[in-house]
Amino acid sequence: MVPERNGSAPASALPLAGITVLDLTRALAGPYATALLSDLGATITKVESIKGGDSTRGWPPFDGDHSLYYDSTNRGKSSIALDFYSAEGQALLKRMALASDVVIENFRPGVMADLGLDPELLRAEQPGLVVASVSGFGATGPLSQTAGLDQVAQGMSGLMSVTGQDAENVYRVGIPVIDIFSGIFTAVGILASLVDRERTGAGHTVSTSLLEAALAISVFQGQRFLSTGVVPEPQGNDHPVLAPYGVFATADIPVIIAVGNEKQWRDLCELVGDASLADDPQLTTGKLRTEHRAELKERLEALLAARTGLDWVEAFRAARIPTGPIYNYAQVFEDAQVKHLDMVRHVTRADGSDLPLLRGPLSIDGVAPSIRKAPPALGEDTRAVLDALGLTAEQVQGLIDSGVVAARDGAGTGSADADSAGG
Repeated sequence: MVPERNGSAPASALPLAGITVLDLTRALAGPYATALLSDLGATITKVESIKGGDSTRGWPPFDGDHSLYYDSTNRGKSSIALDFYSAEGQALLKRMALASDVVIENFRPGVMADLGLDPELLRAEQPGLVVASVSGFGATGPLSQTAGLDQVAQGMSGLMSVTGQDAENVYRVGIPVIDIFSGIFTAVGILASLVDRERTGAGHTVSTSLLEAALAISVFQGQRFLSTGVVPEPQGNDHPVLAPYGVFATADIPVIIAVGNEKQWRDLCELVGDASLADDPQLTTGKLRTEHRAELKERLEALLAARTGLDWVEAFRAARIPTGPIYNYAQVFEDAQVKHLDMVRHVTRADGSDLPLLRGPLSIDGVAPSIRKAPPALGEDTRAVLDALGLTAEQVQGLIDSGVVAARDGAGTGSADADSAGG
């Protein structure tokens, strides 16, 4: 709905060119989903509460007055600030929804109906509309009305129970991984619904929750319990079921070595200077190596002490044994491969400030996505969005004057709404 700026490439050649998304989400899971859709060419209109907008606008870390938490997942979007609970605001919301291909939200179950946006009623007027929802614990059930955030889902799903040094010292994953996976799963559901709409003309209601997403990524750890009754425990920096696979000390720095097959195992033994290790009766199979992982690690680290970590990384990579150092983020962005991938792009915010920003992770036909628009200020695009909706300049100004919407030069302040159920 809003012209592109920052001199970035148009989305016309991308798979979702022409798809319009009304984004009613806040925090991380929903915004991550819509950022991915933007990378693929969709036009994203982010509707935010006139009372402060997306809650993450107030979350650290900050660059001046800009929340970098917010900036990290709101690339490529336009922002309109609106009073969700006024009759005029709800009428605008419905009008925008019916003009869209996709509506995505993460309110508590039932709030959409309260706003006049019940999916079935919307589809009675626009049959092809896709509506996607992210909640904390699911649309039904005893916790359906309970607010959910990433770490709560990490704890309840078992993820934290297998992350850490041992069963007495468990940890959350260092990023909100459940929010991110929930966003990815939501984007996948939206894409599947758009494909089916091409065949049938009918839209779908897509839903997931933080808890469902967290359980879904348990893979073999969850399956281990379901099939054997064994409750997995954390293995520190070792792989839970493979060896040698984890972090190993060298002459200076720790490195990650990940042996995934017998050839890699034999090549590793030869490279570290003890080819006979591969034929040790206690280490001849992957199962045996896992059973004797502590002794194996001690023997390998005695051999690895002969050379520096980066020397070993170079040697193992040459032999096609998966390996790498453990970087902090300063080192990450200096890595030659990271630089080659051109993951960091610079965009200009509406206030003229520069923002180095990670681009999306998908390439289409060998071309990585551009960032077509910097993360918007609250209400930055209110006038342009309403103009594209067909309102006159006088009507838009009237809505601003009455406090139904806010433009960037008149955005309200205050607490964000508290109806979100998912991260």
